[in-house]
Amino acid sequence: MKGAELREAFLSFFEARDHRRMPSASLVPSTYDPSVLLTTAGMQPFRPYFRGEEEPPHPRLTSCQKCFRTTDIEKVGLTARHLTFFEMLGNFSLGDYFKQGAVEHAWELSTRVLGLDPDDIWVTVFGGDDGLGLGDDDEAVRCWLSVGVPEERIVRLGREDNFWQAGPTGPCGPCSELYVDRGSDFGGEDERPGDDTERFLEFWNLVFMQYELHGDGSLTPLPKQNIDTGLGLDRMTAILQGVPSVYETDLFRPLVELGEELSGRRYGQDFETTRALRIFADHGRGMTFLLGDGVVPSNEDRGYILRRIMRRMIQQARVLEIEGPFLEKVADRVIEMMGGAYPELPAERETIVKWARAEEEGFGRTLAQGERLLADVVRRAKEAETSWVDPEDAFKLHDTYGFPYELTKELLAQEGLSVDDSGFEELMEKARTVSRGGWRAGREGGEHHERVLEFARRSDFKTRFVGYEATEWETVLGPLERDDGRLLAKLPESPFYPEGGGQVSDSGTIETPSGRARVAQVYRLPDEDQAVALELEEGELVPGEPVRAVVDRATRLATMSNHTATHLLHAALRAELGTHVRQAGSYVGPDKLRFDFTHGERLSRDELARVEDRVNRWIVENHPVRAIYTTREEAERLGAMALFGEKYGEQVRMVEVDGVSRELCGGTHVASTAEIGLFHLTTETSSAANVRRVEAVTGAAGIDVFRARTEVLRRLSEMLRVPEREVVAAVERLQRQLREAQRRPRRDDRELARSLAEKAREIGGVRVVTELVEVPDRDSLLELSDRVKQMLGDGAVVVGCALDGRVHLVANFAPGAVERGLKAGEVVRAAAEVVGGGGGGRDTMAQAGGRDPGKLPDAIAAARLAIERALA
Repeated sequence: MKGAELREAFLSFFEARDHRRMPSASLVPSTYDPSVLLTTAGMQPFRPYFRGEEEPPHPRLTSCQKCFRTTDIEKVGLTARHLTFFEMLGNFSLGDYFKQGAVEHAWELSTRVLGLDPDDIWVTVFGGDDGLGLGDDDEAVRCWLSVGVPEERIVRLGREDNFWQAGPTGPCGPCSELYVDRGSDFGGEDERPGDDTERFLEFWNLVFMQYELHGDGSLTPLPKQNIDTGLGLDRMTAILQGVPSVYETDLFRPLVELGEELSGRRYGQDFETTRALRIFADHGRGMTFLLGDGVVPSNEDRGYILRRIMRRMIQQARVLEIEGPFLEKVADRVIEMMGGAYPELPAERETIVKWARAEEEGFGRTLAQGERLLADVVRRAKEAETSWVDPEDAFKLHDTYGFPYELTKELLAQEGLSVDDSGFEELMEKARTVSRGGWRAGREGGEHHERVLEFARRSDFKTRFVGYEATEWETVLGPLERDDGRLLAKLPESPFYPEGGGQVSDSGTIETPSGRARVAQVYRLPDEDQAVALELEEGELVPGEPVRAVVDRATRLATMSNHTATHLLHAALRAELGTHVRQAGSYVGPDKLRFDFTHGERLSRDELARVEDRVNRWIVENHPVRAIYTTREEAERLGAMALFGEKYGEQVRMVEVDGVSRELCGGTHVASTAEIGLFHLTTETSSAANVRRVEAVTGAAGIDVFRARTEVLRRLSEMLRVPEREVVAAVERLQRQLREAQRRPRRDDRELARSLAEKAREIGGVRVVTELVEVPDRDSLLELSDRVKQMLGDGAVVVGCALDGRVHLVANFAPGAVERGLKAGEVVRAAAEVVGGGGGGRDTMAQAGGRDPGKLPDAIAAARLAIERALA
């Protein structure tokens, strides 16, 4: 059975048993799940259903979910089964059937559809855990006995093996795993499932999800008992095709064969080649799917994961001696193999290929730079007559320049050098600790959100948002709860927009007969619910009282203008730069808009002008703006843009700017583009690698910017005593005059140079000056050394200064001094080592820097000593 046939057989089996077939969610998790960077499990998109936060579209679901895990990335290629990207088949019951039904379905599909021998199937069940306060899962044992699995093939294991949880907190429960016994060729008769040996291969995990795990380690029952199962498509394909590794299935062979074609090597010819081809195939799939889901290479978060696997691929291509660019060919092979099951791949081919080419070219430059830096490390090690390289040098190459550690070790080995693996790993662990600290800090904000969720769960109603139709609403005050000096409240109907989709929440007021409060924050909650944070201004608030809720209209209108302008900006950027442009983050508030988008280069002044002109033209043309409620399928057919990381249901809200753009969006917008009034780009910068950031203002804020600039221009005109239209020309004249003045030696500079020349001492026939000086900048230091050298004739000058907490050193030697044995590079390096820095240059002139200004006098003394030794 081929992999594609297995995928369809599984989904069809459960569809025939009243399961709704669900499409795979993106590898970029929904904004409702900030706990992970990427989708790592088949059930992850359904967590709100399992937690009772949202109503599922059907009580029984089935899916083939694309997943990506980085925990075993270093093992990829070493074993027959470890992968980063994989497909997880699953069936899910949400308050419908439980253990008995899950066991019966799994047994029937395994034995009757997939054709596994019942005598080769073993199962494991949860054997209890004192820490959780749970005993053996005897119910699961009875279920397996009922379908014919004998007691001797049921193995009880502990929490580590047979208790499943999505993360540190969240839905969890005991699980039961199915194993296939591969026979005595793969292990001894005393081996059992759970031994982590090759004889028993786990292929299906049935999770009996019935608890919520809290931060304190306690368990509470979920609203409903649920079933979550996961069967790895790749592993089961290997079992059914009778091959020893997933890389020899039809799901991987075309990619392995591409690597063989490009390299001229063969899978299995030796361990190094086999490992490289496995990494080539696995990372090629992962790269293509991540790019297809809108991830771009960067040095942060999921972009760093993508960059890491792409660079591991490129490094392994060197092992395979693959010549020339190859990532585009890999992406095309993956699209050819899997585009039928995942139509987003062919749809995004242009974007996938663009980023693959860019990263390959960029990393080529990184490799060249890294090899130059590594050559310097090798040189210093040989000069020191050591066979070991400092792990800090290897870590700097890896962390700062993106140079693969494996490649560092490989190139060092060719020079007879080694690096301390344990020292490198210590530095890596420090970096991971910093990263985890940042993650914990992010979780602290998540803990407050959890408190808001708990508050909302205790309410007996869900808030209906009425802010699309009105900015004022008569309603009733629901439950109240104190929260860090504020009040959390629920309203049955609310005109206040909750923060989400990049748009800030509304502000405003609520008034009751007994009090008044300011709306400080509106929290977006699952299933289109919300809660408001209030700051009491007068009297008191009493649940059950009538409420007049009023949105701050001026703030809302300014925010609406900026949100619609953001859609116009997105469309203009795609029209100007290409369809690879995707939103990578945004801020939409009343003061400005900020838009992050995927693009690898700085925008030129002309490009920015054309984008701004295009947006303003659409504003002047007064295009109608309307929100349309439709199905996700119909919105996609109409070409609506969906934002990566956002969660959409079957019914969606599509905001259409007539003739310009369509985006799935829940934000508030103006009725026509003319209401925006004015659009002006204020900044363009880098947000992250391959992500640019622009900021803009509209309407009244734009007018304020122009007023401020006009006032600056007026003041400059008065100061320069020229008309406003001639200000630029006048400034250019002043700049020319300044440059000319700077080129003329100042009296103070000449006097300083003369005083230094008078301090020269003759050493070995060379007049030498080594002094600590005060100058305004590095260029002045270099000019001073030139001037002193000219005054000395055959002289040698070393001068140093401290600027902004850094040391700067210059060694400037006349040719006659070099002929006598002096080398500026060696002298300045000797001085730089004292101040914790480094440098180099030519024999006649060299510069260096350092980070310890307090040791600058010692550095000057070290330079003098180096000169004395060279001339002795």
